[in-house]
Amino acid sequence: MIPRAIQTELEKSLREYPVVCITGPRQSGKTTLARMALPDFHYVNFEDPITRDIFNEDPRGFLHQHRNGAVFDEVQHVPALLSFLQVHVDQDPIPGRFLLTGSQHFGMTERISQSLAGRTAMLELLPFSAGEMAAARMLADELDPAIWQGAYPPVHDRDLRPDRWYANYMATYVQRDVRQISQIQNLDIFTRLMRLCAGNVGQLVNTVRLATECGTDHKTIRNWIGVLEASYVLTRLPPYYRSFRKRIIKTPKLYFFDTGLACHLLGIQSTEQLATHPLRGALFENWVFAELTKSIKNKALASHIYFWRTHGGQEVDFIIEQGQRIDGIEVKAGMTVHPSMLRSLNNTAFGWKGGNMRTWVVYGGKDFMNIGKSVVVPWRHTGYPLPET
Repeated sequence: MIPRAIQTELEKSLREYPVVCITGPRQSGKTTLARMALPDFHYVNFEDPITRDIFNEDPRGFLHQHRNGAVFDEVQHVPALLSFLQVHVDQDPIPGRFLLTGSQHFGMTERISQSLAGRTAMLELLPFSAGEMAAARMLADELDPAIWQGAYPPVHDRDLRPDRWYANYMATYVQRDVRQISQIQNLDIFTRLMRLCAGNVGQLVNTVRLATECGTDHKTIRNWIGVLEASYVLTRLPPYYRSFRKRIIKTPKLYFFDTGLACHLLGIQSTEQLATHPLRGALFENWVFAELTKSIKNKALASHIYFWRTHGGQEVDFIIEQGQRIDGIEVKAGMTVHPSMLRSLNNTAFGWKGGNMRTWVVYGGKDFMNIGKSVVVPWRHTGYPLPET
């Protein structure tokens, strides 16, 4: 198993809480991580319909069999489990007693907050980070292969062809997972929406335009984007609007959690196609967003990512807020960074009222450097906090 950066936080949580829950997309490594963390515990997979039937027939008896602890996988299939777990952990709140995993974020979080509030730690596991792959000597030497391959574990630790694996992943996701989350009747239109979203990575979300292009109404599009968020396909990045002097855009932007899936949806079949694709820069920006997000979630940091854009067109790709710390991050896909490229970033830092903003540039090259007050970071070293050289 490739060591995961979240393992340290998972071990801490198991020492502190009777229940720990790991959510994240399918195939991100949740089951492997959970079984590694508690190898001597009973493992129960609720993907198995027979196991679900056994639980539903006698929930109390089922839990009594596992009263000393268990790993419960894909618990979104048995929502009643959480209420029965509450009784067990209230009677015996030994830390590290139950480890749960689930693939649907919003429903899981809501049910856990209702049933196990104060009794559980919530962790989110996304696909491999660049740091994890670099440590395992699996990270590509060049940027384009890293974007195209994506970061899902099976592509790397099983050495599978990315285009074939993502095609199978999409088929399984659309035919099974989407139907479990929402009663979507027209899967063809839903798939078209996914492809349109891939064509809009890093862009402001416009549900009216997406509805027109899909041939449906914008309320449906909003609901379907919620489904894609609940299943960790994509997310909406909110704008930062505090402590700036100018009028700013307040519409969120769209990013995928994995660029390999986005490339597949765009029909990019090789790194050579990606190198000349008009969305290469946007896909690299998406790749940086995913890496920053993984770092924050793997460390369970109380940090938040935003973007900033004025009505006049001034923008900064990412702003990260952690307490009083504010970082402004610009993304450049090229292998060369000129001082003129930092103008918007410097103007934003100057307009910040809340104190000094540290500024960074993540680019497609290989060398660290300093340009003015900004640190220029090679793509292979993307993470949070960013290195300060």
